[in-house]
Formats: sequence, C-alpha cells, structure tokens
Amino acid sequence: MLSLPEMGLYFSFLLFLIGLFTVMFRKNILVMMLGVEILLNAANLAFVSASRITGTMDGQVVMFMVMAVAACEAAIGLAMIISLYRAKASVEADDLKLLRG
Repeated sequence: MLSLPEMGLYFSFLLFLIGLFTVMFRKNILVMMLGVEILLNAANLAFVSASRITGTMDGQVVMFMVMAVAACEAAIGLAMIISLYRAKASVEADDLKLLRG
C-alpha cells in the first residue's frame, strides 16, 4: 500500500502530463495558460510530497517561490491576451505574431 506522500508524487506526475499535453496540443492561449498553471501546480504538489517524505521544510519553501512565479506568469500572460484580443479579436496562438514590435 502506498503512503499519502507517495500517492501525491504519482498524482503530481499525472497532473504534469495533463498540463504538458494541454500546452503542446491546444491553440487557444487561454487554454494553454491553464495548462501552464496545471504544470506549476503539479510541481508544487511534487515539492510538498517530497518534503513530506524527507521530513524537511525545503519543498514547502520552494513551493511558495513557484506560487510567486505562477502569479507573475498569470499577470503577464493575461496582459498579452488582452492586447492580442484588442488587436485582432482572437486569442489563438497563431495570431501572436501580431504582437511583434
């Protein structure tokens, strides 16, 4: 029988695969950002589970740094999506070439 932290590691691997396939195979930028958020949450779960297995607080400290990166990514990504939508009323990844300077 697996312990709870080990199940957390397996579940984080499953979440990571779901997020990876979402980012790779979708063209809508909003859905791609959702996939990146799933990837970051999977990494957070893996850090916390590994921290629980080793008995240290290191993974939980790293998790807070990853959460800060996720917040910055969401803010910048949403700003890019808004500027793209204003320029071309679409949020497809192929239309990002419009934002080049």
